[in-house]
Amino acid sequence: MGSEIYFTKAHEQVRGAVRDFVNREINPHVDEWEEKGIIPLRALFKKMGDLGFLGIRYDEKYGGEGLDYWYETVVMEELAHTHCGGVPMAIAVQMCMATPAIDEFGSEYLKQTYLKPALKGDMVSAIAVTEPDAGSDVAAIRTFARKDGDSYILNGSKTYITNGTQADFLTLLARTSEAPGYHSFSLFVVPTNLPGFKVSKKLDKMGMRSSDTAELYFDDMRIPAKNLIGIEGEGFIHQMMQFQHERFAVLPLAYISARDMIDETVEYLKKRIVFGKPLIRKQVLRHRLAEWLSEIECLRQLTYHIVRMKMAGQDVSREISMGKLFSGNLMGKVADGCLQMYGGLGLMNEMRISRAFRDARLLSIGGGASEVMSDVIAKLEGY
Repeated sequence: MGSEIYFTKAHEQVRGAVRDFVNREINPHVDEWEEKGIIPLRALFKKMGDLGFLGIRYDEKYGGEGLDYWYETVVMEELAHTHCGGVPMAIAVQMCMATPAIDEFGSEYLKQTYLKPALKGDMVSAIAVTEPDAGSDVAAIRTFARKDGDSYILNGSKTYITNGTQADFLTLLARTSEAPGYHSFSLFVVPTNLPGFKVSKKLDKMGMRSSDTAELYFDDMRIPAKNLIGIEGEGFIHQMMQFQHERFAVLPLAYISARDMIDETVEYLKKRIVFGKPLIRKQVLRHRLAEWLSEIECLRQLTYHIVRMKMAGQDVSREISMGKLFSGNLMGKVADGCLQMYGGLGLMNEMRISRAFRDARLLSIGGGASEVMSDVIAKLEGY
């Protein structure tokens, strides 16, 4: 696929190490984790942290590897070969969703106390933004943190929180003022071992079954004021920037797993004889596959363009929003279409395509719904 244009031997060494890890430490256990509805994140993250995978592009001072966005892309591409969506999503939360704001805006105390253990795999993190009445409309969140001396007192709830039942700390967005506008929110590191924190329930999902998702509750929870990330009142801005890391992580997961779905489906079509011929001989199916492969390549190339822009220090909000919109639509189309090619067999839960179909549905909802991405793109274009 011409990857040598983008990746050096050093990149490929990292790729090989991550691929070996996925094949040895993740894929053999996926069926069990899917059945149980939970991944043993502490054990898994510790193994990944010891190998340097969790902090691939973070400063070595905080337990990272100090490498660039191409290396991070390699890691995400290889994690996408996992035989379910839940595990790479849980890892992406640790790498790209709950830790970037601490790295970019956090104090030295927060970096040493939370970022470093997260990158080493000694702490599990989660990103806590969504609420029962505030999903895509982030500005509608009601969870409130009131300053009280050298503490903040936190009240409210969060929902659909990935890694939520196991997290040692949350990167949490809360209101710190009732004033209108975007400067009434602040971002905090919230340790889950303090009084007033409760996991209300573990949620039962259609897809991403192995990934634990929780509803969380905060009742007069007192958190140290030094756990504020960045500046009070600027949390909304900090989180919008953090969302760009989250949405970027989705792109390699999408084009690699979509390609894997197609490769597995083609193997089935070659063996399945219908009306005396293998199904792969049907022109309508070959043409459909060719169209999807073309779209997958478009997404891959957009992703590599985004990496080049990131490396040059450019704003990638527009391109990442486009990639997120495109990836959600593409994954839904490929998963649905591949399952159709399996016929009745595709409906069986034991089939990987059935799991992929269920897991794919999240991509156009989580991390910014497709409709929101379309709105963002339109605004950036001045419409």
